[in-house]
Amino acid sequence: MHLLIVGGSDAGISAALRARELDSAATITVLLADSFPNYSICGLPFYLSGETPDWHQLAHRTEFQGIEILREHRATFIDVENNSVFVRSADKSKVFPFDRLVIATGAVPVEPPIAGLRSPGVFLLHTMEDSFRVHEHLSEHNPESAVIIGAGYIGMEMADALTHRGLNVTVVSRPHTVLSTVDSQLGEVLRQEIVNRGVTVHTGVEVSSIYPGDGKLKLQSKTGSELTTDMVIVATGVRPSSELASAGGIETGARGAIRVNRKMETNVPGIYAAGDCAETWHRVLEDYTYLPLGTTSHKEGRVAGENAVGGVRVFAGSVGTQVVKVFDLAIARTGLLESEAHVATFDPFTFETLAWDHKAYYPGARELKIRITGDRSSGRLLGAQMVGHWKSEISKRIDIFAAALFHEMTVEALNDLDLSYTPPLSSPWDPVQTGAQAWSRALSLNQATRELKHV
Repeated sequence: MHLLIVGGSDAGISAALRARELDSAATITVLLADSFPNYSICGLPFYLSGETPDWHQLAHRTEFQGIEILREHRATFIDVENNSVFVRSADKSKVFPFDRLVIATGAVPVEPPIAGLRSPGVFLLHTMEDSFRVHEHLSEHNPESAVIIGAGYIGMEMADALTHRGLNVTVVSRPHTVLSTVDSQLGEVLRQEIVNRGVTVHTGVEVSSIYPGDGKLKLQSKTGSELTTDMVIVATGVRPSSELASAGGIETGARGAIRVNRKMETNVPGIYAAGDCAETWHRVLEDYTYLPLGTTSHKEGRVAGENAVGGVRVFAGSVGTQVVKVFDLAIARTGLLESEAHVATFDPFTFETLAWDHKAYYPGARELKIRITGDRSSGRLLGAQMVGHWKSEISKRIDIFAAALFHEMTVEALNDLDLSYTPPLSSPWDPVQTGAQAWSRALSLNQATRELKHV
């Protein structure tokens, strides 16, 4: 049996490794469009900041025993009738037959409609090659300033990275907040952090054009305002790379991502899809959505690889758990925001509280800001967000909420969890639990107030 995998990043390599574990006789071939199998794209800002000076360190894995990795092999067409993939390599055309196929083509950057987006000194950051171009520009031209278009995860990390390198950084965001994937109250905390670090922030601004002038780059907004800088990073999100699949007759769904079931099967028998090119089953929404996350890609790829060699595994689903470190802050979320819960026809109630990350009498205690969203009638936990110092176990505490969401727990049930305690690290009631208690008290008060208004 020949398993062919198109794409060699998180999902593709995870599929190949799992298939090899389960079927030692299968022939497994991975077609890689570039030369960098299984590299951590999430690590690019830290390579560019200089904190991870050797890009080779970004490789998740360098040994692929029993798996054929074909670099610089770009798939151009999938012939679903004849179980074959057409490929371009070194200006030559090749055809690869398959018995089973996994499509793991990932995502590509969203290119905003900005005139001059291809001007020298303007960079989109998504691939290893992108990072090399940025690194070369930083090393050879020694720019003093940079504008980052986009205030999402990559935009925030690059603001940190370029400030770390000594550049004067300006962030321009079309939304009126930074990191719009969290509530604006937490986004404002992050905005203040980066401003305190010397980053200039312009929100509610849409760039219309970039053009060179006097050895600089000039950016003009739709309202006529202008900025001048030495280089530009465009980080306005990603979209699924699904054109290859779609051209072959494979169906697409949410935001143009490849439509799959929970076995990661497409509408074409024997063809699977996984990772940032495919839809994701959301456990809270109980529906498919587009949720491009590295953690999800690894899990989906593992499911696809297992099923491609005869397994029957079902993808358990995602709750959208995310965290980012920017300067000294970590900001995290899992599950639904209140706005998203309303759209999903829940009756959400959100409450924010402050808590110490460990006992206040032990030196170094820091405050955490915790926002919990739950359903009014059932008390079910729907989502949580946190922000605080990056050494305050933000990522592990959001994981407690994520596990609770995975098991459809109520907010109140968080208090029953047996969580660890020692004064330098936590309290007898962990901040997750004091946040849950505060939510329950606030909900009771809110409901009592609503009842009084109806008397």
